[in-house]
Amino acid sequence: MSMAASTESQVQATAANPSAHAPPPRRPRRPRRWPWTPYLLSAPGLALFAVLLLVPLVMTFLLSLNSFSFYGGIENVWQLGNYADIIADSYFHEVFLRTFRIAAVVTLLCALFGAPEAYILRRMTSPWRGLCLLIVLGPLLISVVSRTLGWALLFGSTGLVNQGLMALGLIATPIEFMYTETGVIIALTHVLVPFMVLSVWASLQRLDPQVENAALSLGAGPLTVMRRVVLPQIVPGILSGSIIVFALAASAFATPAIIGGRRLKVAATLAYDEFLNTLNWPLGATVAVLLLIANAVIIVGCNRLVERRYKQVFE
Repeated sequence: MSMAASTESQVQATAANPSAHAPPPRRPRRPRRWPWTPYLLSAPGLALFAVLLLVPLVMTFLLSLNSFSFYGGIENVWQLGNYADIIADSYFHEVFLRTFRIAAVVTLLCALFGAPEAYILRRMTSPWRGLCLLIVLGPLLISVVSRTLGWALLFGSTGLVNQGLMALGLIATPIEFMYTETGVIIALTHVLVPFMVLSVWASLQRLDPQVENAALSLGAGPLTVMRRVVLPQIVPGILSGSIIVFALAASAFATPAIIGGRRLKVAATLAYDEFLNTLNWPLGATVAVLLLIANAVIIVGCNRLVERRYKQVFE
């Protein structure tokens, strides 16, 4: 009886004073402040990036829209005639096809040589690992021109290899190395393979060696371990190395200019000739812009395909 009376009195008190058991009022939310600090800290770097990279690219694109005549020079006329000339001329098709064919073969060779080389270096013990790594990365400390000239002196018609083989009677005439696509591919592979080794090496650092031992203990052979355990784990490294090597090979100038000469044109040497020999700057700028666009499309497309194929590795 007393419990019912107390409940009735509480109901009457609540009815008399409704605000006694009302929920506390919510505090007004403060307006969300925009985090300006990261943007302010990165502003100097972004400004430097814009000045040194974006501004020259925009100026090169604008230059490619101008026209050129041998008597009047560069004419400030906005048109797409240079792009139409390159698209319609089979000579430019051959140059770009050769450029990307060389870049693709060089990338494939760097992956075939660089990935196993990085894996072998990882399995080495000190001090041999450090010594072999220094031998692999040592060429990066030497100028590209010096390394390319070394190949020219070694495999030229009067080079050490040809003269030695001819002295031994193994060949009657010198092996064609200079001014050939094969020579450019060999020299570029030697120049760019350290970048592939570094990229694959970085991926191998995240690979636990015990995973390979576990696969071997479960009955998998060495080739199966390499194909189903190691290779999927180092795909990101091979992909990043391939992107670096392909971009550098497609835009290389010094090695194709020295080994290929004037007879074997690639996009970089073609743009150089248009700028400095014929003085047709708008056409040279057009070649450079198309090379950049094609490079970006090929790299992004291959990147998407590989990431889709090895989706679990990239997640």
